Amino acid sequence: MHTKPHLFDKATLGHRGRQVRAELKAEVAAFKAEHPAFRPKLVAVQVGARSDSSVYIRQKSKACQEIGIEFEHLQLDDTIQQSELDAQLDRINNDPSVHGIIVQLPVPDHLSTKHIVHSILPEKDVDGFHAENIGHLSKRATEPFFHSCTPLGCIELLKRYKIDVAGKNAVVVGRSDIVGSPMAMMLTNLDATVTLCHSKSADIEQKVRDADIVVVAIGVPELVKASWIKPGAVVIDVGMNARDDPSKKAGYRWVGDVEAAAAERASFITPVPGGVGPMTVAMLLSNVVVGAKRQFAAASRIAIVPNPLKLREPVPSDIAIASEQKPKPIAQLANELNLATAEFEPYGKHAAKVTLDVLQRLQGAGDGRYVVVTGISPTPLGEGKSTVTVGLSQALYAHLRKPAFACIRQPSQGPTFGIKGGAAGGGYAQVTPMTTMNLHLTGDIHAITAANNLVAAAVDARRFHEATQTDAQLFSRLCPRKAGKCTLAKPLLRRLQRLGIATTEPDALSEAEISRLVRLDIDPERIMWRRVLDTNDRFLREITIGEAATERGMARKTGFDISVASEIMAVLALTTSLSDMRERLGRMVVAFSRSGEPITCDDIGVTGALTVLMKDALSPTLMQTLEGSPVFVHAGPFANIAHGNSSIVADRIALKLVGTPPGEPATPESAGYVVTEAGFGADIGFEKFVNIKCRASGLVPDAAVIVATVRALKMHGGGPDVVPGRPLADAYTKENLELLERGFANLRRHIENVQKVGIPAIVAINAFATDSPAELDLVRRLARAAGAFDAIPTQLWAKGGAGATELAEAVVRCCNAPRSTSPQDRFRFLYDADLPIKQKIETIAKEFYRAGSVSYSDEAEKKIAQFTENGWDKMPICMAKTQYSFSADPALKCAPEGFDLPIRDIRASLGAGFIYPLCGAMQTLPGLPTRPCFYDIDVDPETGDIVGLF
Repeated sequence: MHTKPHLFDKATLGHRGRQVRAELKAEVAAFKAEHPAFRPKLVAVQVGARSDSSVYIRQKSKACQEIGIEFEHLQLDDTIQQSELDAQLDRINNDPSVHGIIVQLPVPDHLSTKHIVHSILPEKDVDGFHAENIGHLSKRATEPFFHSCTPLGCIELLKRYKIDVAGKNAVVVGRSDIVGSPMAMMLTNLDATVTLCHSKSADIEQKVRDADIVVVAIGVPELVKASWIKPGAVVIDVGMNARDDPSKKAGYRWVGDVEAAAAERASFITPVPGGVGPMTVAMLLSNVVVGAKRQFAAASRIAIVPNPLKLREPVPSDIAIASEQKPKPIAQLANELNLATAEFEPYGKHAAKVTLDVLQRLQGAGDGRYVVVTGISPTPLGEGKSTVTVGLSQALYAHLRKPAFACIRQPSQGPTFGIKGGAAGGGYAQVTPMTTMNLHLTGDIHAITAANNLVAAAVDARRFHEATQTDAQLFSRLCPRKAGKCTLAKPLLRRLQRLGIATTEPDALSEAEISRLVRLDIDPERIMWRRVLDTNDRFLREITIGEAATERGMARKTGFDISVASEIMAVLALTTSLSDMRERLGRMVVAFSRSGEPITCDDIGVTGALTVLMKDALSPTLMQTLEGSPVFVHAGPFANIAHGNSSIVADRIALKLVGTPPGEPATPESAGYVVTEAGFGADIGFEKFVNIKCRASGLVPDAAVIVATVRALKMHGGGPDVVPGRPLADAYTKENLELLERGFANLRRHIENVQKVGIPAIVAINAFATDSPAELDLVRRLARAAGAFDAIPTQLWAKGGAGATELAEAVVRCCNAPRSTSPQDRFRFLYDADLPIKQKIETIAKEFYRAGSVSYSDEAEKKIAQFTENGWDKMPICMAKTQYSFSADPALKCAPEGFDLPIRDIRASLGAGFIYPLCGAMQTLPGLPTRPCFYDIDVDPETGDIVGLF
């Protein structure tokens, strides 16, 4: 005989709900204590201002506040259109700080509830309404991101009252996607035998009579009669219906979908109201916490998903290797990096721009380990610095399973079609697709070319118009009247400020002030800005422009540089934000007036247009290595005539992506690695990395890898000239320890220079098949004796990351080695930027190059005096010199000392923020050789594949 039922009474249920909330509050507090950056957040979207909806929103807000969940109420006008609501939901979906989204139902009739529900990302659908979440309930092998809150609350009640479900007959009355259908699936997953009934089901009464557990959510008042309930059954009544009742103050009372008298037969029954509701809200909050913890765990560490190599012998061509290895889709790579959809923009299948919004999202995160790759003074063939950079990141990522990023420069098409070829690495250590990287990529260099040449056109056009117009005519055209009113454009307002003219009202300007404002009076002999193109073309080094009849009398001599030598490229590499880039572009000096005043891009009014052209280029391009590790390809300033490093923003984003959550220390187990490359030898690219790039970025490297080859060391030891296109002499292909040991002096000096600025040095010996074991062992022993942390032979070209695992292990040991001081305390610049120009030049020349003296041409002396007078002497120095020697003479090999360093000219890049002295003759636009690389480059007309690129 059935005993008196035990009700899920309001008091008990309220206690259970409070208990769940208290547990959640403790859980959130404990997780926050361990992970200070943890901030669970729920956004509730309300369309319109229904009073009942507003009450529910306030209840959820209060509950969130109690538990420690951030709550945002987004209230929208009830006239909002579907597309506008979609845009709002898209914004919230892509906000990484949001972990749960609910849309308060119902919504106005002109909006589609179904569309809205499925517009919320499944991983943020904390109501559990999305079809993907509901669908996963039907599969035992998968789990939804979230369970629907009401069914989950019902299951939680059963668990907390210790009601066993397994093996019981359960009937669910109602098949809605919100309650009935997911409830049936959840009970099935708990091993109940479930019957799902609905309004069209035959003989519902009998099915209910046979049930041990009855869940009713059909929305029909008291559909299920008390007599239907099996004695001792468990009844969960989800229904809540208003029934007219004049005896009540409100004129109605709440009834469920089950007759209240069923309480006399059931062992457990939920009351109406106050039954399932409190637990439903508790489960919503639980879902938010679950989602926040899941997202936090995912965002705390990038997913490491290597792309295994299929090594072949002999090693095929670079393009053949790249064609055989299928890259991951770029969206997959972005997902592995925990990038939000709004944080990257695909450019085709295998490249994407990554926005600087990532830095805002991760601003409190710790940085990964920062490793710079540099090299010895190279041969004209190059020593594989890019290959080591790429291969080291492959080894860290795919073989040591460390979060790792490579940051490299974008190749110029000049060398790609000229003599050097591309710069994607080589062999089995490449960035892929190498054809994409070596050609147009995402158009950054084209943007630089367009921006640079817009400046050049603006300078010459301004000269032309000033020569043919009076001050009044210039003023009327630069400040046109609209509706009788003259308004100064922003560039003119800024120029007034620079000129010290107080008024900003055009009609209040005197004739003298108007003349100063509109007439730049450019001296054609002192125009510093040249045009650029991304092609090696020796015949454009010196040209005459303005020869057309329409520009009679305006002809002048000028020339072209290669695009990557443009100051705009250096600005891109050194900028830290969009506003910083705009400021830098505006202050670039393009010419001097006849009176000696510097004229900037802002003076000619082109700053805004340059920023527009360069806006997309500011975002680094995400690619991958052959083994699937992420790579940022961004900026490509020449290393001998500019500072030769990839961008600051790429390094910063990469360091955050592989770093640690805010407030959590980096440990040897948790630390990720960013491997960035500095162009040419350590005397050039690395010196500028330290004194220019690190000074601008504030970043401090943990270690430096110096790439050396037996071949280059033999050359420095007195070996024959190494000439591209010619076979190597026997000295380079046969063992010669004496020659090698003599040439080691070059590597020794680079090691000393790296240590001089407080960075530990690791030598990566890029081994070739012709290197003997004795030669590799000699370099290793000498490097360690010279103070290197370690020296490791590598075989990256032939084996990819597997050929650099020992190097990667050495890098990890070096970065995590216990030391008495931090990297920030050990690191030091070579000079103080506030020193006089000559003192800074001579510090570099004597301490890094080991010059005995520095001599200056008359032109250089004149420029130094002028720059000092203009206040430009407080910037760092960017030495423009040959990469083949510590001196300005490329023929002076090994480690010369006591030589004179001639400074033939000196120029200022105010936008980039450095002064660059020219040591000896420097070409800023290469020429094509007798047999350029383009001889071998073609397209297979049948497959469309590119061939011959390397």
